[in-house]
Amino acid sequence: MMISTKGRYALRVMIDLAENFGKGYVPMKEVAERQNISLKYLERILPVLTRNKLIEGVQGRGGGYRLTADPGRYRVGDILRLTEGDLAPVACLGCDADACERAADCKTLPMWSEFHRLTNAYFDGILLSDFVKSLESNHTNS
Repeated sequence: MMISTKGRYALRVMIDLAENFGKGYVPMKEVAERQNISLKYLERILPVLTRNKLIEGVQGRGGGYRLTADPGRYRVGDILRLTEGDLAPVACLGCDADACERAADCKTLPMWSEFHRLTNAYFDGILLSDFVKSLESNHTNS
């Protein structure tokens, strides 16, 4: 499985907004500069996050984006599933997959199913707040 640029960048944006949680709306120009992501690319990611109510935005002076909830309420798995579509390692386990005619006889299906379960459990066990805590502990140890 390969996480795309879209998924990785969405995570970076969400972490940046988590680090600035409670400070009001953050201009995307600032996020783009800090994260070294083009504004044009961010314009492709932000609608997905906004439409799914992970972030909210305000246009104009003093505008920008912010998280709609505390960083501890966001799971990395949810963000990746929104941007990647699915974390299934094989097509037959995908969300929109048709029932596989070989499923009953497939020797590898249990392996792929467990890998899929482990992947989702791993990413669902990581919260945006974990990244902020990690950043804060790095600054206090310096």
